[in-house]
Amino acid sequence: MMRQGRLGRSRLPHSPEISLTPLIDTALVLLVIFMVATPMMHNAVKVSLPKGHVQESPGATKEDVTVYIDKDEHVFINGTLTNPQQFVQALEQKLGGTQQRVFVNADETISYGALMKVVDAIKYLAGVEDVVLATEKA
Repeated sequence: MMRQGRLGRSRLPHSPEISLTPLIDTALVLLVIFMVATPMMHNAVKVSLPKGHVQESPGATKEDVTVYIDKDEHVFINGTLTNPQQFVQALEQKLGGTQQRVFVNADETISYGALMKVVDAIKYLAGVEDVVLATEKA
């Protein structure tokens, strides 16, 4: 039904609209934030690598698993803190039964014994043949 305006002009009833522009703008801003933040989360564990003069290995791929040992000797698998008693089970779960390289990024201040305990668990308990110890170029 049409209504009559003041000067005899007809007006259509006002229909409310939902503007999608602010919603799309917000979604795109969130997408950009997550795209920028995701690579930063990969290197969230702060490890000061020892310097070395050794052969370079191809870098880690998405399939490879990276084990971090920080200065307090906490062990992380792909950036996730792992309980020492459940390290082998968590590593086997990440490997999924496949033979992959495992990169070990250990802080230069940890003891040799702590590093070898983790490397032995990777090689002998989890059955990984290709373990790469990461260093910085000297």
